[in-house]
Amino acid sequence: MHLNRGVTVELEGGAVDADLVLRPRVDGLLTEVLAAPERLAELVEALGSPLNLVLPRRLAENAAAFRAVYAEHRLGGTIYFAHKANRSTALVRELAATGCGIDVASLGELRHALAAGFAGERIMATGPKDAEFLWLAARVGAVVGADSAAELTSLAGIVDRFGFDPVRVLIRIGGFDSPGVPILSRPSRFGVHARELPAVYDLLDRHRSELRLLGTAFHLDTTGIEEKALALEGCLLAMGEAMARGFAPTAIDIGGGFGVNYLAARADWERYTTELGRAVLGRRPAMTWQNYGYGLRADGATLRGGLGLYPAHRDLAGADYLAELLARESAALGRPLATLLLENLYDLHIEPGRALTDQCGLTLARVAEVRTLHTGDTLVRLAANSRDISTEDHAVLMDPVLLPARQAPGEQAPVYLGGNLCLEDDFLTRRAVLLPRLPVPGDLLAFVNTAGYFMDFAAGPALMQAQARTVAVYPEDGGWGWCLDEQYWPGKGDRS
Repeated sequence: MHLNRGVTVELEGGAVDADLVLRPRVDGLLTEVLAAPERLAELVEALGSPLNLVLPRRLAENAAAFRAVYAEHRLGGTIYFAHKANRSTALVRELAATGCGIDVASLGELRHALAAGFAGERIMATGPKDAEFLWLAARVGAVVGADSAAELTSLAGIVDRFGFDPVRVLIRIGGFDSPGVPILSRPSRFGVHARELPAVYDLLDRHRSELRLLGTAFHLDTTGIEEKALALEGCLLAMGEAMARGFAPTAIDIGGGFGVNYLAARADWERYTTELGRAVLGRRPAMTWQNYGYGLRADGATLRGGLGLYPAHRDLAGADYLAELLARESAALGRPLATLLLENLYDLHIEPGRALTDQCGLTLARVAEVRTLHTGDTLVRLAANSRDISTEDHAVLMDPVLLPARQAPGEQAPVYLGGNLCLEDDFLTRRAVLLPRLPVPGDLLAFVNTAGYFMDFAAGPALMQAQARTVAVYPEDGGWGWCLDEQYWPGKGDRS
């Protein structure tokens, strides 16, 4: 999309700069897919709107980038894909063909991973667990990431009753106050506090025949690298306490949260967020539906609140984020975190979800209606809804790509994207999106990089609307091929 600085277009009786765009970052096979709009239109015609496309090979490439960081620091350990990020069978099967593991957070995800080719020892069971989930995890020999003493007690009872082999467990720590590690700024409902560890070690001591302490873990709901460095330091200290109690832990799991850079240009992000603040203050025309502020609000002439958005442009994300974290020096222990892991011969486990699915998919939606509201705004209704494409519900802003059914001249047009649910809040974008021209019914919008949490994490058959089907896309001679998600197996498209 080519834009000229200084150009304005009409919106809500005012004007909006034509460079207030949030262009998505697109690379690799995803670029080739978007370069074939006629083929994408045929897929939507045959399989319906919305339609998800996943790129399994890219998942393996992203995993290899993380593995390269391990090699650089001479560290061992497992990369566990956070299954909750995407329910695609093709992605899970592709991952099963690599050396990666998988992190499952439900009985259904565990069964899916086993059916896709994962052996039990390559599976990590995390999240809230009922007795059935714990039973199958114990039966297949999965690692259990435990959140509480009660969960450990239940698991030990299952192992004892059914005569299973001892289960490897990781103790998730949700807060630290040990020397040199301040209390985390974002309290979690998951895990145990460091102050509770002595009681947990007592419980594990009583159940040495049923449970084997593999190590400690954390998973923080933050992108802040400082918090994660402090938490890793706290886990290192907790490992020392466990060894003093006679255990032999060997691994630290630092969860996910490595992030994705969604936007092509930092300037887009900085310009948009700056102008959004000005719009909320009334110093420029509104850029959003009813001047929605994404957490910002005007208090007289003062901007209050905080911008409740994911940092959509990130210079440090994915494997690079992991490398930066490992290079941080421990304040309490005096050496880089990677060095401390290596000196103690600890394995490092990670659970990326969003970062492993970067550039692994897109979602197509057909334009169903274009109309002008009484406010003067243009609403584009899609044959999809905000549950199918939940980028904004997850606080990520990026523009879709217009794939017109036919090429036609036109001027840039600011539009709001509404969904197909009979709900006032069913907006795919609460902001005015600047498209290269006004779309018409039958055009497609491609929402790129949706594979990580955005295409099916919240999707459901609300109001009996059809849910998106999923197809797997793979490289083949002369371009790319596709098949239904459930028909994909590793090696698809390779020469025989």
